Amino acid sequence: MIPDDVDAYRVRKAALLGSLSGDVLEIGAGTGANFGYFRREVRWTGLEPNRRARATLREVARAHGHDTEVLDAPAERIPLPDASVSAVVATVVLCSVTDQDATLAEVIRVLRPGGRFVFFEHVAAPVGTWPRRLQRLSAPFSRVLDRGCDPARDTERAIRRAGFAEVTIERYAGLRWAGVPIPLIAGTGQV
Repeated sequence: MIPDDVDAYRVRKAALLGSLSGDVLEIGAGTGANFGYFRREVRWTGLEPNRRARATLREVARAHGHDTEVLDAPAERIPLPDASVSAVVATVVLCSVTDQDATLAEVIRVLRPGGRFVFFEHVAAPVGTWPRRLQRLSAPFSRVLDRGCDPARDTERAIRRAGFAEVTIERYAGLRWAGVPIPLIAGTGQV
């Protein structure tokens, strides 16, 4: 890890998640790692397709005062009406969805006008670099061992072409896995 950069990423994450209000949908919510960042008045709904994570998520959500249902569905088919949430949050989710374009179309569909997609993702290293080659070589193993994660996906490009009215992305040098740098992005897409 590059401490200053990872620290800056964490500060940005706290600021973006702490700025949310209203009805917030967190896709791929895992076991609830983001609850400490949300304001108390946020009306949170989680979407988590993994059965084991979903059971833990329900308990953690209740402990943080959220008695809303945790939805059992993939991000490509969000079971909510059109324009029903103020914000959608994704934290290291787009690397593992089956179809990034379908997921992002669903995010846009469920956001109210003026709503925000807030994301924190690891992304592919630049094309032609040694880290990118290693990401591509490790992808088949990562998909099996890490719930579908493909470290070589060009997630930033997918977000930019999804159809948001405005996209803001900050890049961070990020984490290191087995000595290989894993770039991170944080940002928002507004409808």
